[in-house]
Amino acid sequence: MIRMKKLIVLAMLTLGVFSACNNENRQNEKDMTTLQLTQEWDKTFPKSEKVNHKKVTFKNRYGIELAADMYTPVNVTGKLAAIAVSGPFGAVKEQSSGLYAQHMAEQGFLTIAFDPSYTGESGGEPRRMASPDINTEDFLAAVDFLSVQDNVDAERIGILGICGFGGMAVNAAAIDPRIKATVASTMYDMSKVNVEGYFQSEDTPQQRMEKRKAIATQRTADFKAGTYLRAGGVVDPLPDDAPWFVKDYYSYYKTPRGYHDRSGNSNDGWNVIGCQSFLNQPLLAWAHEIETPVLLIHGEKAHSRYFSEYAFEKMTGKQVVGESAKEGNKEMLIIPGASHVDLYDDEAGVIPFDKIRTFFTDNL
Repeated sequence: MIRMKKLIVLAMLTLGVFSACNNENRQNEKDMTTLQLTQEWDKTFPKSEKVNHKKVTFKNRYGIELAADMYTPVNVTGKLAAIAVSGPFGAVKEQSSGLYAQHMAEQGFLTIAFDPSYTGESGGEPRRMASPDINTEDFLAAVDFLSVQDNVDAERIGILGICGFGGMAVNAAAIDPRIKATVASTMYDMSKVNVEGYFQSEDTPQQRMEKRKAIATQRTADFKAGTYLRAGGVVDPLPDDAPWFVKDYYSYYKTPRGYHDRSGNSNDGWNVIGCQSFLNQPLLAWAHEIETPVLLIHGEKAHSRYFSEYAFEKMTGKQVVGESAKEGNKEMLIIPGASHVDLYDDEAGVIPFDKIRTFFTDNL
């Protein structure tokens, strides 16, 4: 039982949930004053001949320069509907978000997949930090960028967030009415899981105070050391008795299927103190005031499914019953038999790209 609990904690660290980890893996902070963008194709998925691809950059309102891959359908002219894509939490644009963006460009949309602040090829120091405000702002900055492109219709811009950036996307939609449609795939609510733990397993004032004290202690240690302790990415090597969802993460982040050398989840993870601000900044506080359409997609077998169900209830006041739910222009689609990671790439062939295309086509 003790070993199982430790493995679950390691899984939580993958997604930025705090733990007082003793991993001594330290990394000198990298100078991100000038972005170094990789020009060769280094994605975890094959390049499509149906789209044109190029690197672009833009700044958010904090002055952090973000790096993105832009995908444009070939032989298409005029002003296009556009989609900004990011996530999963701890991943980079060369992984899931790029796959989604490229696929949607094949369907006729102009898309960008961007690295969030402090992550991947984007700017921001120190590296591997997260913020409910700044990471939501990253989506808004992507909308800024798309709004002024000559080949984009500024009245037809949507966003798509995966895993923890599904929660950021819903939060962005609650802030910015320029976002005309939102998709959250295999969503995590990073505030909820940091505050409560998985399935409310750490949802007492005493447990939260323990987290606060541990983070405070770590902040002092980091300041003395002049660097930031990393929490560690997906556990490697994988123990035989690891929970099935830890094995699920391993099968993506630690194998050729999804490994990338700039991905925190594939390597040494977030800074241990990286998600401190999520402890008292609820992401979905105003989700019920979103007027534009939202589509939530989750796997039936995903351990994280309850986050999307919670988001749907926050937006509509209705509970999800069965394999799908719809209330007004808010919809949740549950994919039979699918796990959390099955919606990261299309190895299992269950990502409902046709549904996503139809949703954005109808609402943009």
